[in-house]
Amino acid sequence: MATACKHPKVRIVSRHEDTEFVECVDCGEVFDSEEFRDMEIEESAEPEEASSDL
Repeated sequence: MATACKHPKVRIVSRHEDTEFVECVDCGEVFDSEEFRDMEIEESAEPEEASSDL
């Protein structure tokens, strides 16, 4: 099973009016920069897994 790319390196590939489109340098996925910011916010908001000392 392949792991999901976290898009650590992106570059701007296009600008159209108020929207920037970025491409992940690692996996090649293209998305708008607002979507990329939303992904970063979601990742930082995910609760950390609790570890048990059993």
